[in-house]
This record gives sequence, C-alpha cells and structure tokens, in this order.
Amino acid sequence: MKKVGVGFLMGLITLSSCAQAVKKEKNKADKVEKSLLWKITGNGLEKPSYLFGTMHILCKDDAHLSENMISAIKSADKVYFELDMDNLLDMLGAMTKMKMKNDTTLADLLSKEDYEKVKSYFGKKSTLLPFSMLETYKPFIASSLLMEQAVPCDEQVAMEQMIMEVAKDNDKKIEGLETTAYQMSIFDSIPYKDQAKELLKMVVDDGKESKGDKEFKEMMKAYKEQDLEKLAMMINSDEAGIARYTDILLNNRNRNWVEKLKKIMPGSSLVVAVGAGHLPGDKGVISLLQKAGYTVIPVSNKPIKQVKEI
Repeated sequence: MKKVGVGFLMGLITLSSCAQAVKKEKNKADKVEKSLLWKITGNGLEKPSYLFGTMHILCKDDAHLSENMISAIKSADKVYFELDMDNLLDMLGAMTKMKMKNDTTLADLLSKEDYEKVKSYFGKKSTLLPFSMLETYKPFIASSLLMEQAVPCDEQVAMEQMIMEVAKDNDKKIEGLETTAYQMSIFDSIPYKDQAKELLKMVVDDGKESKGDKEFKEMMKAYKEQDLEKLAMMINSDEAGIARYTDILLNNRNRNWVEKLKKIMPGSSLVVAVGAGHLPGDKGVISLLQKAGYTVIPVSNKPIKQVKEI
C-alpha cells in the first residue's frame, strides 16, 4: 500500500492544535481523548451539530457505529458527506471528469518499459474498470482501485455507506459539501507524471511487505483506536509523497467546508461525516471551527455491532 493512496483517503496533517483542544476540553467531555465523533456548539448555534471522521474503506468486521453516533444521526435535520451520495446524476457526471486532459494516456507518462509493467500487472488483476479505460484516466483513480483490493479482507464497507443507511432509515436528507466533478478536478492540479510514478510504485511493490504496507496496517489500527494524533504523526512525515499537495487535497477544501458550515449550521442540527484526515491539524476542520468561535469537543464513540446487515 502506497502513501499516495493512504494520503488521499486519510490525508492527515499535523495535529498540534487538535491535541491541545482535546487536553483543554477533556473534563467537559467525560475525559474522552480519542474519538472520531466531535460535538459542535456555541457561537450562536441553537442546536448542536456533530463532526465524524470516516475511513472510506474498511473490513466489514471493523466497520461499526457507536450509540452516540446513531443518536446524533437520528436527532439531526440533515446528514452531510463530502459528496451527496444520494445524487446519482452527480455521481454519474463525475465519470466524464475522470479522463486526463488533452487525450493524455499512461503511455505518455511512463517509459515504455514501465508502461508495459503496469499494463501487464492490470492484465492479471480483476478491477472494476478495464485497463483500456484506466490508462486514459487520472492515475490516482487506478491507484485507488488497487488500494481497495489491498484491504486484507473479502468483505469491505465504507463508513459513509453505514451512516447513509441509518440516515435513510430515519428519513434524513443527505447533502454534499462539494460535487464529484470538483473532486475529480482536484487531480488536474497534481501533475499526472507524479500520479503515474506513485501508481508504478504500487505495481512494483505488489506482493512485498514493504514499509508502506506496514505503515498502512498501523494506520488502520490507529483509526480503529480513534487516535487522530497517532494518525497525524504517521502521515505527516517527510517521506509522504503526497505532502507536497496538502493544500490541494486537504487545506483548501477544509477552509471551503468550514465557510459553508458557518452558513448552514445555524437553525439546524447536522451530522457532518468526512474523511478522518480532514479533522486534525492547525488547518483541519476541528481547529478551523474553533478559530471561528465554535466549541468543538470529542464525544464518546465506542463502536457497537449493528443488527442490520449492510
């Protein structure tokens, strides 16, 4: 597992301000220091809202929601994800944004030898999309498909999927903080060659217990332990190839989301579920909300197994 994939799905940056906030407020939140669920109050809000950090791909046995999270969804007026997962037209529209610009293909980005390595590799793999399509798509998309296959279990589930099921069961409206077209456009700001190099690394390291593989396992463990500080420390390293693009993948989006939340939280109770990597750090959503005058504290989030099968 390569850090480029982990960086995109988790995208954690420094957690100094977030860690300080936990220590400062822990007595007000039953001494909870490790949590993926955070309560937002103050600054004129009539109702509390909640912020939750997701992992886009988890083994089904590891994906459970807590009683407090389920209660927050039931009491919410709306549930927000990064994307409006209930908008099929928006999702389908993103397909047109997956291709690289100017008819660029993977063969244009790699040497002939390296291109053949990738082509041969995908010829042996069973992926959602055939290589004939993938080689025209932004390389990070191909990387994400490989990353999904690397999760060590037969049954996988996304936390967003579980949250959406609870929301639908309770007739909650689902919204998105941004569009799929915008998310796809983000990849155009990251050089295609850099993306292709990271894809090649995944192919070359396949089957090996690389440093990246070990770190991914540790990050999955940290996520299950709800240890945002540990996750941040692991990803915020000089070796993380994605670090150069933190503003593009995380910081700019965090700022946009907080500006939107400032407009939509008054008068409503929201559950906002975004990738866990967007929560911590001085430029993370938690810190930005606090700087905007809101009180944001961790809430106990002990997972329970769901009765309903997803």
